[in-house]
Amino acid sequence: FILTVLVSSKTLLAAPYYEGKVLKIIVGFTPGGGYDRMARLLAKHLPKHIPGKPAIVVENMEGASSIIASNYLYNIAKPDGLTIGTFIATLPFAQLIKIEGVKFDIRKYSWIGSSALESYVLTLRTDSPYKTIEDLKKAKDPIPLGCSGVATMDYQFPLLLKGFLGLNLKMVVYVSSAEAMLAVEKKEVEGRAGYYSSLKPFIERGLVRPVIRGRVSTPGIENLPVNEDLTTDKMGKTLMAMFSVTDIIGRPYVAPPGTPAEVMKILWDAFAKVAKDPELKEESKKMMMDVAYTPAEEVLKIINFLLTQ
Repeated sequence: FILTVLVSSKTLLAAPYYEGKVLKIIVGFTPGGGYDRMARLLAKHLPKHIPGKPAIVVENMEGASSIIASNYLYNIAKPDGLTIGTFIATLPFAQLIKIEGVKFDIRKYSWIGSSALESYVLTLRTDSPYKTIEDLKKAKDPIPLGCSGVATMDYQFPLLLKGFLGLNLKMVVYVSSAEAMLAVEKKEVEGRAGYYSSLKPFIERGLVRPVIRGRVSTPGIENLPVNEDLTTDKMGKTLMAMFSVTDIIGRPYVAPPGTPAEVMKILWDAFAKVAKDPELKEESKKMMMDVAYTPAEEVLKIINFLLTQ
């Protein structure tokens, strides 16, 4: 009997941590947007890179520009490695400027890293009368742009253009990025700012075209004017440079604070490997999404820099 118990215990200890378990990815946005599509792509390919091959499910927890999901991951989700999540890359700014409702310290999450570098662009409908930066500067009537919340980059990127380039822009808030793009389709607004990877399908089919980008460039937008170069205001340049930090944060992934180190090691390894997975690469290419892993320590270094400004 004792021998049986010892053998059984040894077998249990030898079993991979994730074997027979379900790993949940919390997405701080509604289905259909870039964060959601990235999470579902990862959910499909991650299991083969995690010992034990857990089932992975995606749960959307939208609201307050992903602050609701972020609060859940920080304060409610168990730190057992069975719940991870992704939120908007501009979340450090929500903490920096003390937006109401923030109940987390972004540095204290158990950071997995980022699944993509991103380039931020302002796009306008291809049939818009505004074709150049000069056209935008001359506009007398407010130019409406769709966005998904005041804490999001698609609100803040145009806000800096408005404040430091003098563009007559008006941000119209929708419940999600998908709703904001639908407003572009319906011609309720002239365009929308967003990650180039998320907007690329709409650019490819001719709905919108990029006109301004942030500091980080990717193939296809190298020749666009950079927001920092369009202002002589020192504060404007500094703020735009700070916001470009979020392009490096890209598509962040975290686990709750206090997740055991041995579990985090499994997740770090899995994310590093899945970013190089040939099957994922092929599928991401069809989805017009780029996947590239940035380790947790690099993301945290950028965040710590930002929070000291």
